[in-house]
Amino acid sequence: MKKQLLIVISVLILAIISACNCENSCSEQNVAKKASSEMSISEEVEGIMDNTYVKREGVEVIYLAGGCFWGTEKLMQTIPGVIEATSGYANGEEGVTPNYGIVSDTGFKETVRVEYKPAKVSLDMILFTYFRSIDPTITNKQGNDRGPQYQTGIYWVDDATKDIVLNIAEVEKGRFPDFAVEIEPLRNFFDAEEYHQNYLEKNSGGYCHISLEEFELAGKMIIDPANYRRPLPEEIKAKLTKEQFAVTQNGATEPPFDNEYWDNHEKGIYVDIVTGEPLFSSSQKFDSGTGWPSFTQGIDENVFVFLTDNSLGMKRIEVLSRAGNSHLGHVFYGKSESPNGVRFCINSAALRFIPYDDMESEGYGYLKEYVL
Repeated sequence: MKKQLLIVISVLILAIISACNCENSCSEQNVAKKASSEMSISEEVEGIMDNTYVKREGVEVIYLAGGCFWGTEKLMQTIPGVIEATSGYANGEEGVTPNYGIVSDTGFKETVRVEYKPAKVSLDMILFTYFRSIDPTITNKQGNDRGPQYQTGIYWVDDATKDIVLNIAEVEKGRFPDFAVEIEPLRNFFDAEEYHQNYLEKNSGGYCHISLEEFELAGKMIIDPANYRRPLPEEIKAKLTKEQFAVTQNGATEPPFDNEYWDNHEKGIYVDIVTGEPLFSSSQKFDSGTGWPSFTQGIDENVFVFLTDNSLGMKRIEVLSRAGNSHLGHVFYGKSESPNGVRFCINSAALRFIPYDDMESEGYGYLKEYVL
């Protein structure tokens, strides 16, 4: 009896040991798999240090310095598809671990690490939103903040991201000849102190150089600029007529009442002649009596860039397309002839009209609801 009992106990002990070995082995395998799929940037890309970032499947990263990081962080969090935004300090002196007290003396910029899902939001959209929130022509200053830590910058970690950053930077340089934004690879990044994270969420009255309107616009984006990238200069020249080129590339104005769409009443949408980026719907068009196509608003206000225009002895607001940097015309406010007081006065030569019945085949079916 004792012998049988010893045999049973021995079998149980062997079973327990075997189970423990399997559990340890499985656990080690899971850890190894996780480690291989979640790699810190400092391990993944030689020469880059960001010890708190973990690479996740289906998630990309870009680093944006936009002045005070409180506002840039909140702006990025507002964009659908951005899953995390972390305030920190980037591209400063090697061998220095920065903090808020020494950041201005160590070459670091207040920067936000933006993690996003490309399947939900393009880097193009993130970058154009970023540029809308800053003045790209000044150094070491944004809003009321002054100092080298407030220098604007875009810092990438891989070649695919670099290509997109450089392309969009070229578009922005076309708008702003005094372009002063740093465009560089990321060298290092350190998380800012905990009290800086989600600062504006925790302090609703905190200072921010970004307007509430910009936060609202960022959360309402409809049109993805990645689908409508600006062609090369030689391609633009080959594509456009002389008048279209003069208007969109040189800011010329076509004659009133002698242009293609001033009295067009067909149902559809109007897109940028250069890139195809959607701009206006026929439901937003009205007869202003000026002889140019006039609209109360755009399909997506994010597709426009507004610049001060003091030419011809007048003070006006120029309207440019976002992705193509095409001169479209001007926008005026307080106009009695407009149903809402706003008149986008646009050159037909800057537009291509897509009839409603052709929108699906032309790739604009997703905007049909804005025409009805």
